[in-house]
Amino acid sequence: MTDLTDIPTRGASLATERPAHRDPNVLRWVAAYTLSMVGDMVFYLALSWAAVQNGTAAQAGIVTAVSAVPRALLMLGGGVVADRFGPRRVVIGSDAVRCGTVLAVAAVLFATDPGLWLLALLAVVFGTVDAVFLPAVGALPARITTKDQLARVQGMRGLGIRFAAVVGAPLGGLGVAVGGSAAAFACAGLLIAVSVPLLVSVRVRELPPDEATAGTARDSTAWRDLRAGLRHIRRHRVLGPLMITIALGDLGFVGPLNVGLTLLADERGWGASGMGWVLGGFGTGAGVAALLLTVRGRVPHAGLVAAGAIIPGAAAIAALAYAPGLPVAVGTAVLVGLLTGLSGAMCGALLQTQTDTAYLGRVTAVAGIVSLGIAPLSMPLSAAAIGVWGTGPVFVVSAVVCALGGVVALCAPGLRRAELPK
Repeated sequence: MTDLTDIPTRGASLATERPAHRDPNVLRWVAAYTLSMVGDMVFYLALSWAAVQNGTAAQAGIVTAVSAVPRALLMLGGGVVADRFGPRRVVIGSDAVRCGTVLAVAAVLFATDPGLWLLALLAVVFGTVDAVFLPAVGALPARITTKDQLARVQGMRGLGIRFAAVVGAPLGGLGVAVGGSAAAFACAGLLIAVSVPLLVSVRVRELPPDEATAGTARDSTAWRDLRAGLRHIRRHRVLGPLMITIALGDLGFVGPLNVGLTLLADERGWGASGMGWVLGGFGTGAGVAALLLTVRGRVPHAGLVAAGAIIPGAAAIAALAYAPGLPVAVGTAVLVGLLTGLSGAMCGALLQTQTDTAYLGRVTAVAGIVSLGIAPLSMPLSAAAIGVWGTGPVFVVSAVVCALGGVVALCAPGLRRAELPK
């Protein structure tokens, strides 16, 4: 279905008159996305703090994890919604619901102490809305700029994520210190609220008639639209192997760089500060990769670069477990961040440019399920395996899984030879 409520622009108005990092329309989208991500960081910190204050550690863990369930179960449907009704409309609507929900809970917490049930309900609602919000966010860049600028937008998006990671946690901690969980929730809601008018101001281009009807015919059902999206991925010479590459890369990366790093820091006696330095090194490397892509815009031989970055990045993950001291571990983490950041940005840019625009919501949803639904399952498995075999062997096995993603990319001719538009 054509997105009739989106603000249309003439085809020439989104041409490459200026690069994306100098385009006010793209910058408004990046600002809105970044504010929303900072709000998310503050929200989850406030949620975990409130849960700990109102229940046991186990109950708090359930509350903070429960939002992932509707997100994983409903995200494919969210992709269909984004493609049927247009990503701009869906992003604005879902962001407004997120904002209203968080502010309402903040108001309740200021007035009373309802207990864990409200926090669990909030987590479920937030995860449900995220199932629609995330695919629409992924589909929107292709509607606000041209394909030759999408790699640059991926870099800008990566910078926004890095900024949110650096700013969000301290800001949430400040909110908790000043006014408790209610103040932190209010801060998160206000940040998301600021992003809504920015999203409203973003202009999008209309899809050509052939693209607008390519994946969501008016007389089709949601189930048929979903099957069409999955078929589009399966038959595509780049997207099929790209999804496998993303899945293997995330499965091999999430465990070691989350729960595995905590256990490694404890084993080596680095403490929380040492773990913070290692995470800072990773963030620095990933930020440099995002900045390079933002400035450069296009990287030649994108498929080959993605595969070439995944394999040495996997080797660096394995080496991290055998670092002789904290300085070497921090340096290795910088390398991990740089290489995985580069490969992740290339995979994201290829997903954006290779997918027909009418299918972007559904394709983004599939990639999101892999990253947000399947990959986190490796965390408890990694923790259990480290308890039996230690950090070194588990980091090596995880690195092998991650490297297999690069091998898939090298063995798939379509993906290996894939290029970004000029």
